[in-house]
Amino acid sequence: MKKLIALLMAMAMAFSLVACGSSSQSSTDTEDTTTTEASTTEEATTDTAEETDTTEETDDTTAANADISGSVSTNGSTSMEKVMSILIEAFEEQYPSVTVTYDATGSGSGITAATEGSADIGLASRDLKEDETGLTAYVVALDGIAVIVNPSNGVEDLSLEQIAGLFNGTITNWSEVGGEDMEVAVIGREAGSGTRDGFESVVGVEDACVYDQELTSTGAVITAVAQNQYAIGYASLSEAAEDDSVKMVTVDGVAASEETVKDGTYSIQRDFNMVVNDSTTLSDAAQAFLDFCLSEDVADYISQAGAIQP
Repeated sequence: MKKLIALLMAMAMAFSLVACGSSSQSSTDTEDTTTTEASTTEEATTDTAEETDTTEETDDTTAANADISGSVSTNGSTSMEKVMSILIEAFEEQYPSVTVTYDATGSGSGITAATEGSADIGLASRDLKEDETGLTAYVVALDGIAVIVNPSNGVEDLSLEQIAGLFNGTITNWSEVGGEDMEVAVIGREAGSGTRDGFESVVGVEDACVYDQELTSTGAVITAVAQNQYAIGYASLSEAAEDDSVKMVTVDGVAASEETVKDGTYSIQRDFNMVVNDSTTLSDAAQAFLDFCLSEDVADYISQAGAIQP
């Protein structure tokens, strides 16, 4: 009997210990789960707070910019079309009460518009000339001018001197620069074009080019060269680099690219300018647009447009 009673007591104690262990483990698991859930909730709350702060900052900026309203007229360079389109879109998102218009009429017309006051801001893909006074040009972006040929043309590289000869008529056959025996067709822009002025001034052939065709837009030059296996022309790098219908030749062994334009190793390049009249005070809206386009914040936008921030 005593042995039976002792056995029963031992079993009871063992059961109690197991129960206590389970209870303790359950309690620990519960604590761990509660701590994890609390940590997750805290992290989620922090993330939400950060997102809310960012949203509030954006909303505050937009609300502050909404105090500026009106319209801004820009006029000029056709080569700046991509840069202008993306800058205008980005600006109007931040300044919802301002409308910016852009007329692609050519650099000469843009400078005239700024001079005469028919546009708030003129656009020129060349620098101001000595006789274009009373104006200030602000460099918004840099652009290379690509020398383009038909893809069937075997010429891959030209020196600056050879390019000058091809455009001023002293070189008339492709065989003179390592190509096939075929006459050169020279395609360029119309008088007053910023691309033409930029190209001719860098190459050193101002007012000396002998053109077979003078066209009114960069796109038209690209199309003409693409359709003529004997043609050579020039076009904004931002346009030519995206068009497989033409081939860009290297100049003195250097390819036209964003990197070579920015570091100055590619020689045929020009400025994209915003031109304002010194005697006229810009409206708040126009000043805000000019400041926006000159800020470091637009570097990605300019890059997306195929140009380079200076």
